[in-house]
Amino acid sequence: MKVAVVGAGWAGLAAAVAATRGGHAVTLFEAARTLGGRARSLAVPLPGGGTALLDNGQHILVGAYVETLRLMEFVGVAPQEVLWRMPLVLRHPDGSGLALPAWPAPWDAAAGILLARGWRWQDKLSLLRASQAWQRARFRCDPSLSVEQLAADLTPRVREDLIEPLCVSALNTPAARSSAQVFLRVVGDALFGRGHRGWGGSNLLLPRQDLGRVLPDRAQAWLVAHGTQVRVGRRVESLRSDDGHWSLDGEAFDAVVLACPPTEAARLVAASGTAAHAWLATTQALAFEAIATVYVTGGPRLPLPLLALRSGPGAPAQFVFDRSQLGGPPGLLAFVVSASPTEKDALERAVLAQSAALGWPVQALQTVVEKRATFACTPGVQRPPAAIAPGLWACGDYVQGPYPATLEGAVRSGLEVAGLLEGGS
Repeated sequence: MKVAVVGAGWAGLAAAVAATRGGHAVTLFEAARTLGGRARSLAVPLPGGGTALLDNGQHILVGAYVETLRLMEFVGVAPQEVLWRMPLVLRHPDGSGLALPAWPAPWDAAAGILLARGWRWQDKLSLLRASQAWQRARFRCDPSLSVEQLAADLTPRVREDLIEPLCVSALNTPAARSSAQVFLRVVGDALFGRGHRGWGGSNLLLPRQDLGRVLPDRAQAWLVAHGTQVRVGRRVESLRSDDGHWSLDGEAFDAVVLACPPTEAARLVAASGTAAHAWLATTQALAFEAIATVYVTGGPRLPLPLLALRSGPGAPAQFVFDRSQLGGPPGLLAFVVSASPTEKDALERAVLAQSAALGWPVQALQTVVEKRATFACTPGVQRPPAAIAPGLWACGDYVQGPYPATLEGAVRSGLEVAGLLEGGS
C-alpha cells in the first residue's frame, strides 16, 4: 500500500521502518527540520566558545526496552556504542540509597534491597514483603489505585528513596496521582524481568551520544536507503477521506498513520469529516505533564553519571546527570525536573539554588521545557485506541498500551500499527 506516516518521533520512525520493511511505499512527514520528536538533539553554544550537542530533554533507557533496542540494531545502531550501561542505581550525593549489583534478575533486586545504604532493616523488610506480594499478584492491582496508595505500607525511607523517584521518572506523574497498575507493569518488567540480549531489565542505559545518533539519524538513513520518502519541515495541513482512500494536503494514500502529538492528531481528525467522535473525545480529554531539563556548566565530576536528588519545596530536580561522563565537556550537568508545573525562569533559579545547597556553584547554560512531554498517567486514565477509522491509525506513547509515556511505549505503538497494516485491518 501507499502509506503516509505523519510525525517522525520514535513512534513514527518505528512505524515507518516496519512498514517499509513490510513492502509498503511509505512517505514520512515531519513538521520540524530534524527527526526524533521529543527525543532529539540540539546544538547549544558553550561559554568558552564552540558548541555542544545536547538533547531537548535528558532521557534514560533501561534494559527492559527490548523493542527499542531491537529497532536500533535493525537500522544499524550498536546499543553498546551509544549507550552507557550500568546496574540500576538510585544513589544520592551523600551515598545513601539503592544500588543493584550486576546479577541476573530477580537476585539483583533482592541483593540491592538488602545492601541499600542508609536503610534500616524495617525499610528493607517492608520492600521485600511488598515485592513478594506484587509478584504473587503478577504485578496487577485495582486500576483505581494510585502509587501512593499502593505504597502506603512501605516505610517513609523506601517511599522517598525508591518509589517516588522511580514513579516520577517512569510515569512523569507524582505518586499521589499516578496509576499503580501502570507503575507495577514498569516495576515487573524493569526490576524483575529480563532485558535485551542478556542485559538486565533494570539496567540503566544512558545515552553517551546525542539522541539524534541513538536512533533518529540512523533510522532516517535506513529509510532513505530503502526508498522511503522523508519530507522534513513539512506540516500536514489537511486530512480527508476520499472514496475509500485518504488525502493529505491533496495527495492520495491508501492508509495514514498519525504519529504526531495527540493535539496535532486530534486537529487533523476533527477537520477530516471522519466519524471518530469517541476517539476524539478520549484524545482531547487527556491531561499532560511537563518535563524540564536545566543544563548548567561549572559543575564537579560526580561519583556516578547519574545521581538521585531529594526534591521538595525550593529543590525541584529529582535527578542530575554528569554529562562529562557521557561524552560531554567537563563540568556540564543536566538537572531533570519531572512533572514540572513551574514557569521556566523561576524553575531555573530554583535549580541553581538547589545545586548551590549541594555545594556545587554552577551557571545556567540552557533550560529546555517540554510542556506536553507526557500524558498524565493517572489511575483509570482512558487512552485512545490505535484504530481511528478504516485505513486511519494513530501511534504514540499516549495510545492504548501497557506502558506509560516512554520511548519503549512509543516504539511498541509504532510497531503495532505497522502490524495492523500487514494484516490489512
